[in-house]
Formats: sequence, C-alpha cells, structure tokens
Amino acid sequence: MATALILLAAGQGSRMNSELPKVLHQIGNAPLFAHGLHAGGSLAPERTVVVVGHGGEQVAAAARAIDEDIEIATQTEQLGTAHAVLQAKDALADFDGDAFVLYGDTPFISPETLEAMQSARASHDVVVLGFEAADPGRYGRLVMDGDKLSRIVEFKDATDEERAITLCNSGVLCADAKTLFDLLSQVGNDNASGEYYLPDVVEIAWASNLTATSVSCDESETLGVNTRAELARAEGLFQAAKRAEMLENGVTLVAPETVFFSLDTYIGRDAIIDPNVVFGPNVTIESGARIKSFSHLEGCHVSTGADAGPFARLRPGAELGNDAHVGNFVEIKNAQIGEGTKVGHLTYIGDADIGDGANIGAGTITCNYDGVFKHRTTVGRDAFIGSNTMLVAPVNVGIEAMTGSGSVITKDVPDGALAIARAKQDNKPMLAVKLFMKLRALKAKKAEKGQ
Repeated sequence: MATALILLAAGQGSRMNSELPKVLHQIGNAPLFAHGLHAGGSLAPERTVVVVGHGGEQVAAAARAIDEDIEIATQTEQLGTAHAVLQAKDALADFDGDAFVLYGDTPFISPETLEAMQSARASHDVVVLGFEAADPGRYGRLVMDGDKLSRIVEFKDATDEERAITLCNSGVLCADAKTLFDLLSQVGNDNASGEYYLPDVVEIAWASNLTATSVSCDESETLGVNTRAELARAEGLFQAAKRAEMLENGVTLVAPETVFFSLDTYIGRDAIIDPNVVFGPNVTIESGARIKSFSHLEGCHVSTGADAGPFARLRPGAELGNDAHVGNFVEIKNAQIGEGTKVGHLTYIGDADIGDGANIGAGTITCNYDGVFKHRTTVGRDAFIGSNTMLVAPVNVGIEAMTGSGSVITKDVPDGALAIARAKQDNKPMLAVKLFMKLRALKAKKAEKGQ
C-alpha cells in the first residue's frame, strides 16, 4: 500500500516568545518538523505534504531544503486540526493509498510506532496513536471497546468514568487518504472554540460503518514542544537517545554525557569519540576512526582509521582519507585530505586538495580568499610543507616537493623541487641594544612629564 505523510506545521507557537515559527526551532541541529519527516521516512512515503501557516514561506523553504519534492499546502486561517489536514486534499487528489497525519512540534514519534500503525491499518479503516499517560490531565481520552476505538472524548466533555481512562490521544492517525478527506469534510465546528477537530473523524467513521482502533506508544514519544523550557527538555531527551543508539551500535563514547549529536550524525562501528565533541549537521565518521576531545565537526566525512583533534575543527566539505591525521588546533574547510596525510597542528587548510602521504607542517595556511573569490591549493602526494608556510592560492605544490619553513609560496612548485620564498636575513650588530636604550629613555622622559 502506498503511503503519504501529512505533516502539520502551521501553528504560530506564541508561547515560544520568538519571531521564528515554532517548528523551525531546532533539536539536534534540525528543525522540529524535520524529526517527524525523519521518522516518517521509515514508511517509504511516495508523497509528503507539509501544511504551513504562520511564517509559511520560511517553513516551506526549510522543508524543501530537506527534500525538494515535498509539497506545500497553506492554512491561511487557524481553524483547528481537522481544517489543517483538509488543506492537503488538493495536493493528494490523485493519490491512492494511506495518509499519516503527523505534527511538526511532536518530534519523537518513532519509526517503529508508525510501522505498528501501518500494520494495524490492514484490519481497520482508521488507526489512532494513543499513549498511557502518567497524568492524563486534560488530554482527550480514547474510549475502547475491545480492540475497537469507539470515540475520542475531550476532557471537558467527558464523564467522570471517561476521565478515569488513562489511554490518551496523541493526535497522530492514519487512514486511506480518500476516506480521511471524506471524513474530514463532515467534521463540524459546533464547539466552544468554533474549531474543526481531527479526533471527530473517529465518531464519524463509526457512523459511516467504518472501524477504528488505536495503537499505543510510550508517553515520551508524544512529547510536544510549546515553550523554550520544553525545547530544552526535548534536546536533552534527543541527546540521551542518540548516545544510547551510538553505544548500542558499537561506537565507543568515552564520556557519553559530554558528546552532542545532530539528527543525521552517522558514526561507524568501533569508532572512538573522546569527551567534549560536538557533531553539527551532516557528519559521517567511518568505522575505526577517532575524534579527540574538544573537536567540532560539521558537514564533513572522516574515513576509516583517520583521527582528528584534540581541538580540531572540521567544516563543511572537509574530507579526511583513510588513516589521515588532523591534529590539535587545525581547521579544515572544503578540502580533501589524502590517505595517510598528516596535518599536525596550528594549521588552516581551506579549498584545497592534499595528496596521499603528504606532511603539512605547523602553522601552514592556505591563503584561499582574495576578498571576492575563493581559490584552490593543490599539494601532491608525499609532499612536505615546512612549518609556517603561506600557500597563496591558486597554487600547486608537486609530488614529493618541499617548501622551506617560513616561505610564502606564490608560484607553482614542480614535482620533487624545494621552494624557498622568504626575505634574506640581515643582522645589524648591536642595533637592538641601541634601540632599546633609546626607547627606555623616551619612556622615562614621558614619565617625568606625567604622560
């Protein structure tokens, strides 16, 4: 059965006290709504519709940055959840399959839970996700009759007996898309808020001789984010879950509580992550690599057996080959570091291709920016770059070539050549002593004048 996702991301989120739409606030360096899309990806959806409203252009742009095929529907008036889902009807007019309704501010619904709902759809027309609440509070209650869900009753409308029910409504549901939109068209707004509520489709389904059921998940999956405090709590829960996942997958975390991950961080088995490492978006660490303490990585790839740090910064486009070494206080940006290459310490390599087996001395800088354009530097295999070399791009250093320490390299260096480009040293006898005497006398004279 084909599957479509309808993700609701139209709310203003006024309790966040922010100019930014609520669903664009981040957990694990990804927008809140991206977590729902990530979980929904386990269903291999053929279509995805994001319903936007407040800050719609920003949310739409962020959605398409994740997947350019995402379709956007707009809820111009905030008239309730049923009304929001109905905005996806036109986008899915030609779709034949099941539709899952997810929420942009509920980031922790798991792929396993969605797959369980998908399985339940085989024998029921509508499947609602519920959870056993430790404190049901004012959640809507799921009224079950065996394995059948007869209705969802809001707290304010519930009897004392119904309020005693602890199985609560998460809002997530799935149904055949055409059936769902038919049910939604029958939802009314005869309630205190004058809004169209998605849970009403269950009772309408029963009236139409359709069946409904519920699938349960852990309450933690249904956590909604409405305030900065809840956002901070959600970040903590995300990081704890990601650390547990990494450990389970065979990654060594020396001090797990000090390592921070992004939603899309991938780390291979037997990699070692030392304390106080931060993974920004789009990082892949292959098996057997090591990232040492206080390093920050983003948009980079570290191959098998390579290591980086401590205090390394790998920026977008950094590619470390097998067994490469990037040492302390080294920054790599948009650069290929070859297999077995060593970039020891206190160095910046940007917009460069460094060949296999090269050795980059301390204090080396690729001078890649002229104030308008970026230029590339190429260093051949087995080359040796002396300490404190400035490589003024565009420039090429050949295979097995060498630069003398302190050189400013502005011209290509042929294979096997030694390039020395520094001013001739000229020693002036006793000039340092004379200069210091003159300066100290001037300082004393100013002190007498109170300057």
